[in-house]
Amino acid sequence: MRDRILDFLAEHHAMTLATAGPGPHAAAVMYAYREFALYWVSDPKTRHSQEIIATGEIAATINRDYTDFTEIRGLQLSGPAAMLEGREAADGLAELNRRFPFFEQFTGAEGTLAGALAKARVWRFEPARIVLVDNRRGFGFKETLE
Repeated sequence: MRDRILDFLAEHHAMTLATAGPGPHAAAVMYAYREFALYWVSDPKTRHSQEIIATGEIAATINRDYTDFTEIRGLQLSGPAAMLEGREAADGLAELNRRFPFFEQFTGAEGTLAGALAKARVWRFEPARIVLVDNRRGFGFKETLE
């Protein structure tokens, strides 16, 4: 199951974060990963970032768009998330640069998008629970990794 989850993470590039505050909220972000740790950048002033700071917990989904429900595959994840600082933030940014070569436009004073990154921070999500959904193996088929 571990390998199927890692393969799925490699095949996809965006996840939808779900946070809770005054009401439910969802936001899509591009991610990089190391094992099951997921990294993204986001402005700490966004609603989802503020709710992560407040609660330290998120849920997320990763899937592609399907037109046939029998083909649906996806991940449902939940657990702690946090804004990173210092060396941890640099490591997370390195993962993003490796996965998305265009991301280097954000880095360094010479980067064409350096100003955009100046407002953003690197975040890490360490899922405590991952549910792999695979309707190809039967409607509603799920495997759970705690």
